[in-house]
Amino acid sequence: MNRVPSPAAPVADLVRPSLAGLIRLNHPASGIGLYRIAAKAVESGGYLSRFKARGMEFAESRPYVPGDDVRNLDWRVTARTGRTHTKLFREERERPVMLSVDYRAAMWFATRGAFKSVRVAQLAALLAWSASHHGDRVGGQIFSEQACSEFRPEHGQRGVLRLIRQLAEGQAPALPVAESEAVPATAMKRLQQHVKPGTLVFVLSDFRGFDATAQTALGALARHSSVVPVFVYDPLEAGLPKSGCFRVSNTVLELAFDAGHHSARRWHEKFEARRGALERFARSRGMRWLECSTTDDPLAFLQRALRVSSKTR
Repeated sequence: MNRVPSPAAPVADLVRPSLAGLIRLNHPASGIGLYRIAAKAVESGGYLSRFKARGMEFAESRPYVPGDDVRNLDWRVTARTGRTHTKLFREERERPVMLSVDYRAAMWFATRGAFKSVRVAQLAALLAWSASHHGDRVGGQIFSEQACSEFRPEHGQRGVLRLIRQLAEGQAPALPVAESEAVPATAMKRLQQHVKPGTLVFVLSDFRGFDATAQTALGALARHSSVVPVFVYDPLEAGLPKSGCFRVSNTVLELAFDAGHHSARRWHEKFEARRGALERFARSRGMRWLECSTTDDPLAFLQRALRVSSKTR
């Protein structure tokens, strides 16, 4: 049985994201502790914590969001507007957040829950809205077999809306697309060129075809930025049913296979070997490694995963 999305994280469709659905994730995203992820900086003057020290020059006030230091509440503006506000200071510099989203043909698939392409779009939207709530600039990259596009981080909602519009307008391949081994490597090299030191980077993908070249580019990116790979998978990819004969098709070819106990075990072992190798690589380079199933509620997943990862850092 498919899991029904929670009211806090509405889902417009299961096979493709809608702009309205991604916009509705704005409010629940304020509860995601994105600010807890420490960013790397190779020199002084990088990203400064939201927990500001005393004596900094006041810049402006903005509405309070969870995670702000209560010592910096602006009581005058709060009393005047009736809404809690917090002070910002000139020494505090916003952190760029880049979201790299995999829209290759293999992402337009699921047997349960939502398509992987829908899950990465929802996760990207939640992360983007969370970054915007905390005053960070939001930029993005969307890559597929047909194209790879990037846009630089922007202030406010402009960067978020630009990202989610492109995600909502993305089209599933009309026919199966031949997998190009160069796509992930090219995308990661381009991402490396567009990301400045100190940026918080999320890569949302099933990581198929992330070969040594792609991993080298991603590892180089992690030297100067905080990189969080988010591995999105369908339960069928992780494990076959214990028995039964199944037919699969890509609209052009059709295959039949017997998912006996031996086949199911080999299938699971192959998946675990690929997943484990990717996780070991990520952790060896100091990256946060997150895993999300197509059946997971995206909001609950991020709240749980980022809370746990922030405690274990």
